Amino acid sequence: MSKLLALVLAASVSVPALAAGNAEAGKQKSQACAACHGPDGNHPMTPDFPRLAGQHPDYLLKALRDYKSGARKNPIMGGQVQALKDEDLADLAAYFSEQSGTLHVKR
Repeated sequence: MSKLLALVLAASVSVPALAAGNAEAGKQKSQACAACHGPDGNHPMTPDFPRLAGQHPDYLLKALRDYKSGARKNPIMGGQVQALKDEDLADLAAYFSEQSGTLHVKR
């Protein structure tokens, strides 16, 4: 029983660390994102593109994973994320979540 408890505890501690992502690496990987969302995720090119800066990292990561799997449909985003690894997605989510967001600013 104690081995099972130790295994469950170890798994629960390590999962968040894997999902956290590296914001600095995400900044380097975000060049393609800037074309539509702006360099810091705060300046979308059109009102149709969302602001990414300041979003929760888990929300961003889920959205990216859903675009990659096809669960969330968008031909632009689907194409952008297909070649990315899960680590890349986590890094991008970390980067954009750490940017100062202007999500509640009226246009």
